[in-house]
Amino acid sequence: MPSPSDQPRLTDYYAVNKGGGLFSEATGQWIGAVVSATAHRLGLAPTVLTLVNLVLGLAVSVTVTVLAQPVADGRVPAWAVGLFALVGWQVAYAFDCADGMLARATGQTSNAGARTDILTDAALTIALLTALSTVTVAQRPDTPVWLVVVFAGTWMVALVTSVLQSGEHPAHASMVPSRSLPVRVVKLVRDPGALFFVAGVILLLAPAAMIWFVVALTVINGGFLLASIAVAARNALFPSR
Repeated sequence: MPSPSDQPRLTDYYAVNKGGGLFSEATGQWIGAVVSATAHRLGLAPTVLTLVNLVLGLAVSVTVTVLAQPVADGRVPAWAVGLFALVGWQVAYAFDCADGMLARATGQTSNAGARTDILTDAALTIALLTALSTVTVAQRPDTPVWLVVVFAGTWMVALVTSVLQSGEHPAHASMVPSRSLPVRVVKLVRDPGALFFVAGVILLLAPAAMIWFVVALTVINGGFLLASIAVAARNALFPSR
């Protein structure tokens, strides 16, 4: 177990976070820093935190999926499921933030750990999209199938671009790198922590409104995908510009 003199400070963990957005940096990243510091004192490897994130995230999303129809039928109170999702997704996301911070702050990064993290993110994204889509259809049975498919497909854009940004020579850079407050507020629509929070609040207060969350995210992520293709193509065709 690491000695007290080997312990990075809380701010050291936070300093090596990879962002995520205004909301995440103010909430999940700080909680993740506390988790990282605690894990280091206990001698836990970063991948242990990744697996905890996997278990927690799957547990929440599966619960929301299984109870979507009972909630729609009024057999299960929406507030109970919504509160569980609201808290559970935020805690799971904090562990998602923590594994990378622990690895970078303590020099425990590895290719195997990074792959585990990416595959875990993929599994949890699938589970989350299943949960939100199931709630939408349960609350609004007339929801078009194409909307659910496009919603799921365009949400994965965030995961793909995150992978492209990793590595020594990222294949995709932010189209709007400014960190001014107005720009960062606009970018909340791409902040994972903020999106998990909004989804949880909708489940808690008005699950029937989930379809509008699905529509909004489909439009936003679809537009981001088209813009990303345009920027990447421009850079490929005119590299000197």
